[in-house]
Amino acid sequence: MNISQRGLNLTPSEPRKIYDEAQKYSGVIDLTLGDPDLPPPENVKIAASRAIMDGKTRYSANAGLAELRQKIADEADREYGIDFDSSKEIIVTVGAMEAAYLSLWSLLDPGDEAIIVAPFWINYREVVKSLGAVSVFVYTRQEDKFIVRPEEIEKQISSKTKVLILNSPSNPTGAVIPADVLDRIAEIAVKHDLTVISDEIYSRLVYDNKKVESIITRPHMRERTVVINGFSKRYAMTGYRIGWALAPADLIRVMTQMTENIVACAPLSSQYAAIEALSEQTDEAYIRREFEQRRNCVISELERTENISCVGIPATFYGFLDVSASGMTGEEFAMLLLKNKKVALVHGSAYGGDVYRNFVRIAFTMDCEKLKEAFRRIREFMKENKNE
Repeated sequence: MNISQRGLNLTPSEPRKIYDEAQKYSGVIDLTLGDPDLPPPENVKIAASRAIMDGKTRYSANAGLAELRQKIADEADREYGIDFDSSKEIIVTVGAMEAAYLSLWSLLDPGDEAIIVAPFWINYREVVKSLGAVSVFVYTRQEDKFIVRPEEIEKQISSKTKVLILNSPSNPTGAVIPADVLDRIAEIAVKHDLTVISDEIYSRLVYDNKKVESIITRPHMRERTVVINGFSKRYAMTGYRIGWALAPADLIRVMTQMTENIVACAPLSSQYAAIEALSEQTDEAYIRREFEQRRNCVISELERTENISCVGIPATFYGFLDVSASGMTGEEFAMLLLKNKKVALVHGSAYGGDVYRNFVRIAFTMDCEKLKEAFRRIREFMKENKNE
């Protein structure tokens, strides 16, 4: 059997590699994957079960149930103050991951360039590569709290640049792009006729009573922005596989045609669960509260841990930690920690190459007691491997 060259060119997922390695050990505290351990809201679980028992297990329209798309349009109106046509400007997808794939597939031809702000969610790089397009990276800095500098985006724009990918709040850093920076990025996108993919999957996991803003609300950005979002993180519904995209009608039409050729439609029972999730009786605030408590726990533990630092975790359930003072690279740190102390985390270079070789990412998707035990083991590891 001959495997295609584009298939062979894909880079194996480093987080999954670490996760798989961790399965070889017993008693591991796993901080690798961004998969919330919390249950979805009770009414959402009931709605999913009821849909199955009522026989709602067939296909829907390729773009998703009309009722769900209208619910998403109503949500977008509340969130952005923008009126979307639910029949033409919204698509329901198999998770936000499919929305990302469909967007890039519909926007990029071989040889085109997509600018990706680093560190980045790995799938974006791999999808761009699989399409025969080219990823161009703009690297953020720890001293900037991993906020991108707009002028560095503009420096990377060429005649081949078609797409700019933003992820705010960010996986893996938790960084939130401030309003004034979004203003400047929007001006650059308009000036250079770029389409912006704005991945906002963590937009409801922002802490300290703050709120994230979207670039789609800036002047002249509605017609050149794809907003990607979903139910996985906000409602702890990762396994339901429901996401969505908001975009101009011409793009949604192409994305809908493509989804027909990939998955036909999102799972129907999950779509009914999503309708319920967006209803007035759903209270998902406990999810944000729990993760904020865990964030506070991580910060407290970091203050007690020598030679590891973090510039802050304003959002998401990830911490991007600097381990350079340990004398180890992030990859060395991660592999030795797993082997010696059975704590699994991911090296920073997985999210942007050698620039982030001194970092590791943790996902605090477990309760504070387990997090405290993980950091107890990390401190023990640091003491045993102290860099003299």
